[in-house]
Amino acid sequence: MKKYKYLKSNAFTSESSLGNPAACIFMERSDLTDSQKQQIAKEHKGFVMEMVFFEPSDKADCKLTYYSSECEVDFCGHGTIATMYPIIKKNPELMSKPVILADTNRKGIVEVFNAINSEDAVYITAPDPVEHQVKPSLKDIEHALKLPDGSISLNLPVRMIDAGLRTLIIPLENFETEISIYPDENQLKEFCLNNDIDIILVFTKQAKNPDAFAHTRVFAPKFGYLEDPATGSGNSAFANYLLSEKIWNGNPICIEQGGNNRIFNSVKLKYSSGKVLFGGKATVKIEGEYLVD
Repeated sequence: MKKYKYLKSNAFTSESSLGNPAACIFMERSDLTDSQKQQIAKEHKGFVMEMVFFEPSDKADCKLTYYSSECEVDFCGHGTIATMYPIIKKNPELMSKPVILADTNRKGIVEVFNAINSEDAVYITAPDPVEHQVKPSLKDIEHALKLPDGSISLNLPVRMIDAGLRTLIIPLENFETEISIYPDENQLKEFCLNNDIDIILVFTKQAKNPDAFAHTRVFAPKFGYLEDPATGSGNSAFANYLLSEKIWNGNPICIEQGGNNRIFNSVKLKYSSGKVLFGGKATVKIEGEYLVD
């Protein structure tokens, strides 16, 4: 039986919102196999959205690998925030650095900008966006999401952008419709798998908070759960969508996220030096040890 340092924290918390939970196990260099990592992630199904495995790196300040209960995940924005915010805040050496480098297993090195003293947040560079073809029709999308006919706005396009995960981005006409839809998880998972979609982001420019730029929801049944309550990679794809559609000029904004069954979470976005940055704080919930046979 081996002991590992263990941390569970919620990313993108704001005031009374609950954020998005992730757990992290701190390893020596690659001393857990891929199958062990997957098993640990399966054991966390229903408790956190993703597991992060943190280890030393020769190329950066650390290396991060991400798993859901179903599979290894290319990139996990909320897991990066949930891990890096408390680590930086508790480590004087890291707190002294304006930028910390994290080597991700599948998306290369990302920069973590330390804005804890100024904004009580850290920001992460989103991976460079890649556009993909949208395969399903609007009617098929509405059916998969159990949307009323005509819910998708015709004033903006449906697009697929990968800024960490392949994200199908869907503009909706009505805020009340957007916050109240709850599709069938298994049906939506099949739709995503058949159309090469990692996650689905729906949005309206309307929001409950007048300071929020837009409201989003993100569905991720491919990874073992219906909805992600606060999302880094999805909102990064959304930021690139806003920029290319000339809806946003890149100045700092907040995105409100969540369905009507929760207090909405807040994800910060900004554009700097040709890069989309997403950010927020994290609230630590559990610290301890994790035992692995």
